[in-house]
Amino acid sequence: MNGKSIYEIFCEDCNMQVTTDSRNCPEGSMFIALKGDKFNGNEYAEQALKKGCAYAVVDEEKYVTDKRTILVSNGLEALQQLAGEHRRKFQIPVIGITGTNGKTTTKELIAAVLGKKYNVLYTQGNLNNHIGVPLTLLRLRKEHDVAIIEMGANHPGEIKPLTEIANPTAGLITNVGKAHLEGFGSFETLVQTKCEMYDALKYASPEGVAFVDYDNEILMKQVRSRLHLQKTYGTDEHSDTRGSLMDSDPYMRLRVIDDNKEYEVATHLVGAYNLKNALAAVAVGKHFGVAMGDIIAALEEYVPTNNRSQMKETANNRLIIDTYNANPTSMMAALENFTQMKGDNKMLILGNMGELGSISREEHQRIVDYLRDNGYDEVWLVGKGFEDIDCQYRKFRDVSDVKQEITTNPVKGKLIMIKGSNSNRLFELPELL
Repeated sequence: MNGKSIYEIFCEDCNMQVTTDSRNCPEGSMFIALKGDKFNGNEYAEQALKKGCAYAVVDEEKYVTDKRTILVSNGLEALQQLAGEHRRKFQIPVIGITGTNGKTTTKELIAAVLGKKYNVLYTQGNLNNHIGVPLTLLRLRKEHDVAIIEMGANHPGEIKPLTEIANPTAGLITNVGKAHLEGFGSFETLVQTKCEMYDALKYASPEGVAFVDYDNEILMKQVRSRLHLQKTYGTDEHSDTRGSLMDSDPYMRLRVIDDNKEYEVATHLVGAYNLKNALAAVAVGKHFGVAMGDIIAALEEYVPTNNRSQMKETANNRLIIDTYNANPTSMMAALENFTQMKGDNKMLILGNMGELGSISREEHQRIVDYLRDNGYDEVWLVGKGFEDIDCQYRKFRDVSDVKQEITTNPVKGKLIMIKGSNSNRLFELPELL
């Protein structure tokens, strides 16, 4: 070790990778042991070294086995501090993205747009928490021109420490809605936590810029009280970037108005609720000097592959797959869009909405009431949240029961929307439908 810090070791090899998973140990990488309620990463440090890691960082002395093992006081803090120090080496734009719904799709669209002009580092998958954010930042290399960092939160105050690590120079909050209220306690606390993104931009150098949905009164009020520099997007004529929905049956088409010119954009995204996500990407692209033609091309070329807003044709059915996230706001938006779609033999498979606390029963009942009022007959409800709801629709304990039903009685000739949180595992259903 020769008394070197983790950061000094990391800097010696400009391509060193960091891993927290002993199953993934690239040759010459650094393993950092983390702890959870049911695991202790320290126990896998020696295994990580044998698999190819050059160093293993532990926070329990008994796991120090040789000079390649580095002892720290806290593994998670070491990971976060290393990421923060590494990020500060780069004088590039870092765009932070958070919000209740749409942040991952918005991140993907912005990455596609900026990728037309820049070498972009962006959050892979859903690595948007206190572990995922530092791991993403540690992938920054000198060839990157811009970074896009997704940040999630389900408890008060969780965005601030992520911004302190990432030090964003630009930020975007997609929206604020009813989600994780069990953790936040109230909608007001949720709003304040998300708006910690705006607070972080006060300290960006040069001055941080926020990209804001002009149509969202809550966010406009919050950003105006915090920041001078704002770039707005939306359907209102006063938006800096203005657009409108043309069609969403099944794929979304939108019109973008820029410099008194109108552009039509045909996307591969299912759902009118993606309008603001696309407009956000246009706004960010314009700010960073991407030509409008390239922006439109990026939006039209992007094809979702992450169980969000996907359309899939199988031998038996047409599927709309949105199985990564479900809360009252996103669920209702998806249902309203599905209701407007043309098609016969519609069917819904809906998963339980979690982390709603005391309003859980009320929100699940509201969904069922909407289905009844809009004449839906063939609906399958999956999970605990729907157990005590008053309705005539079929209920399933979990996805395994649904799979058994499909196997026994195959479903054919339907237009099916599958919507639920990742924890419901409804993403296992498309291959059976």
